[in-house]
Amino acid sequence: MDHHTVFLAFFRQWKAFWWCSMQIDSFTGGIFDTNCFFLQESGILVDAPQGAGDWLAAKGYRVSLLLLTHGHIDHSWDAALIRQDHGCPVVCHTETVPLVTERDFFKQYGLNWEIETLTPDALQIVDEAPAANLGGVDFQTLYVPGHCPGSLCFLARESRILFGGDVLFAGGIGRFDLPGGDGPLLYRGIREKLFPLGDDIRVLPGHGPATTIGVERKTNPYVGD
Repeated sequence: MDHHTVFLAFFRQWKAFWWCSMQIDSFTGGIFDTNCFFLQESGILVDAPQGAGDWLAAKGYRVSLLLLTHGHIDHSWDAALIRQDHGCPVVCHTETVPLVTERDFFKQYGLNWEIETLTPDALQIVDEAPAANLGGVDFQTLYVPGHCPGSLCFLARESRILFGGDVLFAGGIGRFDLPGGDGPLLYRGIREKLFPLGDDIRVLPGHGPATTIGVERKTNPYVGD
């Protein structure tokens, strides 16, 4: 078993107890090993990778609200299924709407991806805001495009936890070579919007392990000091 396989096996078993101020369970699914996070007290789910619907059912969780950090298929694969099974609203940025409502959206860019679509009435559109009550949790929403149009980061303000999607990773950043990507815009958003949040902010990214703003500001090879 190689080191990557060992890491993934460990990460898939990595559960809520790490964040003592907020009970969070996690699941990693799909061919891109995409993370989603379930906030147990509020019933909020952040992102919906392939397999998330089955995982929720196996755990007995009920979703009250689904937050999409962006519309790439690996993060929204099970969104329609979860909406159907749980009847929950789906929160996203307005630029995410065509990615999750148009079945052939990705095919126009030569990508052979077809999604199970959401209907517009299922969507709750949000933009950047210093404070937003979403599902009973006090969030700050940050618009940080560059990896994907419509990328949002959700900061749980009381717990100081940032659900970062594919913007900032442990030792990396989101790729920007897909349609709508913009490297300089992504770099600027991380430095101007995420880093000022504070070094203590814990980042739960869309792929890979958790990190903190402080660690990435000091050591990230792409955007660090």
